[in-house]
Amino acid sequence: MSARILFVTGTNTDVGKTVATAAIASAALQGGLKVAALKPGQTGVAPGEPGDLAEVQRMAGELTIRELVRYPEPLAPDTAARRAGMPYLSPAAVAEAVAELAATHDLVLVEGAGGLLVRYDDEGRTLADQAQAVRAAGLNAEVLLVASAGLGTLNIVALSAEALAARELPLTGVLVGSWPSSPGLADRCNLADLPRSAGAPLLGALPERAGAAEDFAALAVASLAPELGGSWDAEHFAHVHRPE
Repeated sequence: MSARILFVTGTNTDVGKTVATAAIASAALQGGLKVAALKPGQTGVAPGEPGDLAEVQRMAGELTIRELVRYPEPLAPDTAARRAGMPYLSPAAVAEAVAELAATHDLVLVEGAGGLLVRYDDEGRTLADQAQAVRAAGLNAEVLLVASAGLGTLNIVALSAEALAARELPLTGVLVGSWPSSPGLADRCNLADLPRSAGAPLLGALPERAGAAEDFAALAVASLAPELGGSWDAEHFAHVHRPE
């Protein structure tokens, strides 16, 4: 059976992509799968410092991690590369790395930097171009969109979904990266509105501060839909948090 390849992108930076990647990896590992996580471009981390993939491994457990390039300043990858005088990352390099990992793993998670259309080079190529390069290589890459829960998220979700559709990239679903402990009216209403904006199902809701959970493995399974290896039920969750 061929590996599943899932690109994890977000509506913005700091929406929970790393915790989401770790949760999906954890659920897959608990299911007996061999899992790899790839970070094409890590920014804002100095050489020798732990990056996002170290956090994924801390939360999820034993999985293969691979980082392709690292730029020290916390900027978009193309800007960070230019300012550091370092080479840009090409979609072809990402496709090659994904293919290598897919040959020996059941699940390959590719965590992007920022949102879907953040630039990685001076030609304007993005995570979407990386996913297209993987598919052009004959691998069935799909995309998961991690979104915030509250006001302002629906427009960015819809724009991201349109950008994916225009590039013929399949959107597997939307995942709330940080569900608040005291959700407001917009958060609750968005449980129904997010999948409508995306044209794709809601596949989970990770609680805020999930990365600090004592039992991250149990939290991961409870917060992800079966499509991502968990037991979370969208209809039940929406019923519990239905607007007053």
